Amino acid sequence: MTLPGPARGDLTDAQWALLEPLLPTPAAGRPPSRSKRQLINGIRWRVRVGAPWRDVPERYGPWQSVYDLFRRWTRNGTWARILTALRSRADAAGLITWDINVDSTAVRAHQHAAGAAERGKAGITKRSSPTITGWAAHAEG
Repeated sequence: MTLPGPARGDLTDAQWALLEPLLPTPAAGRPPSRSKRQLINGIRWRVRVGAPWRDVPERYGPWQSVYDLFRRWTRNGTWARILTALRSRADAAGLITWDINVDSTAVRAHQHAAGAAERGKAGITKRSSPTITGWAAHAEG
């Protein structure tokens, strides 16, 4: 079956040539009725648009087939392996710039940095940032 021409957002021939070798080899048995490229384009359409699976256009095949491939490859880790392989190739080609940003939403202070009470000698409780008047009160008391 030939597709009626690529839809906007479908894989180009160059993208398919890069992706196809990363796909798992089909198991022996009945040949699939839809091409992997057609089903993957359906998955990409659904993820890009955010529509329900039942709204996947017929040009990508039955929505059940598109969903089944997505679900199987999610469960068995195929999508993760494909992403890792593509990311490795892009990094090796210098196409990824790695910037590391750290801010207070990603970093937690140690519990002692929060001014938690600690025990010193003779059972005197002191704070991590005491004031002079506080120490004087403990010394005299």
